[in-house]
Amino acid sequence: MQVYQSTVDPAEIAKFEAMAAEWWDPAGKFKPLHMLNPCRLDYITGQIAAEFDRDLTDSTPFAGLRLLDIGCGGGLLSEPMARLGADVVGADAAEGNIPVAQVHAEQSGLHIDYRHTTAEAMADAGEQFDVVLNMEVVEHVADPLSYLTATQHLLRPGGLQICSTLNRNPKSYAMAIFGAEVVMRWLPRGTHEWSKFITPDELFDLLRQAGLDPVDRKGFVFNPLLWSWSISASDLSVNYVTASVKLG
Repeated sequence: MQVYQSTVDPAEIAKFEAMAAEWWDPAGKFKPLHMLNPCRLDYITGQIAAEFDRDLTDSTPFAGLRLLDIGCGGGLLSEPMARLGADVVGADAAEGNIPVAQVHAEQSGLHIDYRHTTAEAMADAGEQFDVVLNMEVVEHVADPLSYLTATQHLLRPGGLQICSTLNRNPKSYAMAIFGAEVVMRWLPRGTHEWSKFITPDELFDLLRQAGLDPVDRKGFVFNPLLWSWSISASDLSVNYVTASVKLG
């Protein structure tokens, strides 16, 4: 049995531990994610519905699907997935995030299996899912290929992984680091390291090396005039998201 080495970066985990209590404050340190969340959900639900032939007009279109939200934080994606009927496991390497997520789910009347664990530990345990949400995590791990290989092993054959991250170029530095951390102060300084950002072509290559078949990629684009996010088929210059499937 293959044993996966942890790709957790303790320094990265410490950053998110320090912010754990603010997950559900839309004006707090996770304001950018609250603003981006509707856009993320549009993409995620559309990809899952297409891959598993589900009707999003149903009240619980994802019933019968087992879904992992890896790097779940406070549960900003886990909760809507549970409301759509999925059997949700939320996992995070930052221990402080889990009680925050658990309390909020209980207050919302949702049953979500939140765990303080890693993708590698779950892969070693033989866990299997229909869908893995891998959102804004890969740029924080020590070894992206090893990490993505572990998430691939968490998928059943025919399973779907949604993976989002940040592109690496001067524009992404200007917007995601200088703009978000220095000018707008949406995030504490040092939340992101530009050198860990991954270009779309690099991510597709990593996904293929990990045993996944990339099938789609789109950009998440912020419009400062409308103060809103939208999905773009062509602009992947800063935030972007990919869909890939496990063949076999």
